Amino acid sequence: MCRWLVWQGEPLFLDELVFAPSHSLVAQALLSREAKMDTNADGFGLGWYAHKPEPCIYRDTLPAWADENLKNLAAHVRAQSFFAHVRASTGTGTFRANCHPFSWGPWLFMHNGQIGGYERLRRTLEAGLNDACYDARDGTSDSELLFLLAVGFGLVRAPIPALKAALELARQSATAKGINQPLRFTSALTDGSDLYAIRWSSDAHPPSLYYRQTPKGVVIVSEPLDDHASNWVPVPANHVLLVKGGGVHSITPFDLTASVAA
Repeated sequence: MCRWLVWQGEPLFLDELVFAPSHSLVAQALLSREAKMDTNADGFGLGWYAHKPEPCIYRDTLPAWADENLKNLAAHVRAQSFFAHVRASTGTGTFRANCHPFSWGPWLFMHNGQIGGYERLRRTLEAGLNDACYDARDGTSDSELLFLLAVGFGLVRAPIPALKAALELARQSATAKGINQPLRFTSALTDGSDLYAIRWSSDAHPPSLYYRQTPKGVVIVSEPLDDHASNWVPVPANHVLLVKGGGVHSITPFDLTASVAA
């Protein structure tokens, strides 16, 4: 499973979270504490907002700790909203198009989890993409596929119902094929203004997710960046955290069965 973090608030240099903390994201790439896989070495990515509505993205297939460009870039880029991700592949290839985050217009998305039985479901789910989303698919990962399915379900107009519809399609397709492996989805989505962090799973084991509200903004992480547990609040299973500006706006249930008509 992957590890990721999000910042939203006052402008912050990326390395203040990606490199500086005692259990920074790069440290987690070498040795995570709360993931199925200890090492997240199958690429990394950054996404941030600067002077245009669309985010800037930098991704590569090197392990995060091995890329000097990442270290230099993170020390000089300052942003109010940014994503950072280190990848542990769940079966698809290690190449740049499979590294997170992914984008569509102003929207930025990244994911930790997997579609259980993806190798048997990929063809069925790709058939659910509209033409524009199919043409935009650069990689082979289940994460990018879920994002593009959500775009096709109207993510730009209604992000949460669209994500639920994509997940429900994956869940129903798995049921139809007799696949019992879980669908796990801990993700972050933003348009540079509103930020959604979702922790959900079809079983009782959603990947970990925490947040910390500071005077300067909100940081959301797969696992804490330090050893001070009291600083970090777990996002409840099957809930979505909404951040507006630099503050937590709400934490509400994320329930597929109540959703998908939208």
